[in-house]
This record gives sequence, C-alpha cells and structure tokens, in this order.
Amino acid sequence: MFLEMIKSIVLGIVEGISEWLPISSTGHMILVNELINNTEGFTASDLYLYVIQLGAILAVVTLYFHKLNPFSPKKTNVEKENTWKMWFKVIIACVPAAVIGLVLDNFMSAWENWQVVSAMLILYGVAFIVVESLHKETKIKSMDDMTYKTALLIGLFQVLSIVPGTSRSGATILGAMLIGCSRSVAAEFSFFLAIPVMFGVSLLKVLKYGLAMPMQDVIVLLTGMVVAYIVSMLAIKFLMNYVRKHNFKSFGYYRIILGILVILYFSFIH
Repeated sequence: MFLEMIKSIVLGIVEGISEWLPISSTGHMILVNELINNTEGFTASDLYLYVIQLGAILAVVTLYFHKLNPFSPKKTNVEKENTWKMWFKVIIACVPAAVIGLVLDNFMSAWENWQVVSAMLILYGVAFIVVESLHKETKIKSMDDMTYKTALLIGLFQVLSIVPGTSRSGATILGAMLIGCSRSVAAEFSFFLAIPVMFGVSLLKVLKYGLAMPMQDVIVLLTGMVVAYIVSMLAIKFLMNYVRKHNFKSFGYYRIILGILVILYFSFIH
C-alpha cells in the first residue's frame, strides 16, 4: 500500500497540472505511468485515473464559487440572471460531448496508446502556434458576451478531446479562440465545462466499478484527489495570470517537444 500511496501522490501532481493546462492530462498520465512502471494495481485502473479528476474539478468550484453560484446573496438580480445564463451555456456546450462520448467511450479506449497520444500532442501543438499567430480580434471579452450558439460551437470542439492526447482544455480553448473569444474567457469557459463533464464521467466510473472498493483503495484514491485538488488550485491561478500577459504559443511548443520525446522513448528506449 505504501508504494501505491507514493504513486497516487505523483499521479495527483500530474493530474493537477495537466488537467487545466492545455497539454493533455491523458498523454502525461500514460507517460508517467510508463516511467514509474505503474502497469498494474489500483492506481493503474480506469477507476482511479478517472475519479482522481474529482479532486481537480473541486478546485475550480472552490476558486470560482462566487461566480458559479446563482444564489449568492452578494449578487444583484442581474448578476444572478447572468449566472443562470452562463450555466445554460455550459449545459448546451456539454451536450455534444455527452452524447458522442457515451457512444464512443468503449471504442476510444482502444486508442489510448503512445502513437495516437504523441500524434495529437504534436498536431495540437502546431494548432496552438498557428491559431495564436492568426488570433487578432476578440469579439467576446466576457462570459456575458457569449451567445448560446457560440457555447454550442465550443462544445463541438470539446468532442475532439475524446481522442487521447488531444486535451479537453486544449480543444475547447482553441475552439473558443477561433470563434473570437479572448484568452481569459476561453480558459474560464473551459474550466466551467469541465464541471459537469468530469463529475459525470467520474460518477459513471464509480457506479460501474467502485461501489465495493476496499478501504485501502479508498485511502489511496482520496490521497490522489487531495493532491490533485491542491495542485489544481495552483495550476489554475498560474494559467489565468499567465494568459493575461502571454499567449498560448509556449504550450504549443511544449506539446510538440513532449510528443517527440514520447516517440523517441517508446521507439528506442522502451
């Protein structure tokens, strides 16, 4: 159990960082699992890798609780109405991924290999560099400026993230920027989209596999969730501060370099 706890802490750190930065949490998890030889045991299971995301998502709820809460007594009636509208936009944007994701869930599991992950890391790395080079006009500078149609279009981009190595946040941020959102709006909306998506996926995994988890597995999972929660708080704050002054090109270069390293590792070292 001690070794599983150490692995859970490491994976919690990786999840907390890679879930919110547009660098692909799946790609990093696959690579880290390989490097620490985590091929069997509870921390290598789908249940663990999906449910640990709850720790990360709770960080979003904590940091943006006031903005997300339509019942806040500190809000005016107009602000409460805008909060409800934001939630409706989030729900609309989640529909495509929920429908297509459920249909293709088992099929896409077969794609969780280093070849697909490395290809997507590089492809979307290039996409970030190209989109940032073309990203001039931002018509949508706040969540209130976003229409329901725009939210749905961003939701369609989120569907792309079912391919391992794509990055859910990467796909939604790229899509939002292409449609005309500012970097900060694109990042925030990506965070909010994750709430129903990740809660839903985690709940399905728990209902499918985890209702009779041994206590030691529960402890290992909670450890990873707590670590992911703390690291996610730091990662989200970092990203929001970063995009106020910089663009996403550096993440594009990082993805390309990581994709090449994954190819080299699995082709010549593994």
